[in-house]
Amino acid sequence: MNILFLCTGNSCRSQIAEGWARHYVADRHRVQSAGIEAHGKNPRAIAVMQEAGIDISGQQSTRVDKNMLEEADLVVTVCGHADEHCPALPPGTQKLHWPLSDPARATGSEERVMQVFRASREDIRQRVTTLLESL
Repeated sequence: MNILFLCTGNSCRSQIAEGWARHYVADRHRVQSAGIEAHGKNPRAIAVMQEAGIDISGQQSTRVDKNMLEEADLVVTVCGHADEHCPALPPGTQKLHWPLSDPARATGSEERVMQVFRASREDIRQRVTTLLESL
């Protein structure tokens, strides 16, 4: 199965989801992430995943293209903007929506912002494991 996590900028939520999915599925499924746009990787997302023992620093922030959509068996949108602006999917491609809040919008002290990123990481971990168990 080819799973595509889709977000607005492919900098945070979809990157974290890709990291967890790659960690849990090894070579059993193809996993990738992309954005409606490509904003680059968020260093805090990389940091909180590193805390959990997952290195996502080598993942790319990419813009979704026609080939990605055509190859995907399942597209998981991880924010409302991506859900609303998701390009038309080929027949047979499943779509799932996770309405995740954007940790990059967190404000306050650095510790408070990192707490929001950690909470997001754990929420996404749970959603990814539940999804993979259902496949």
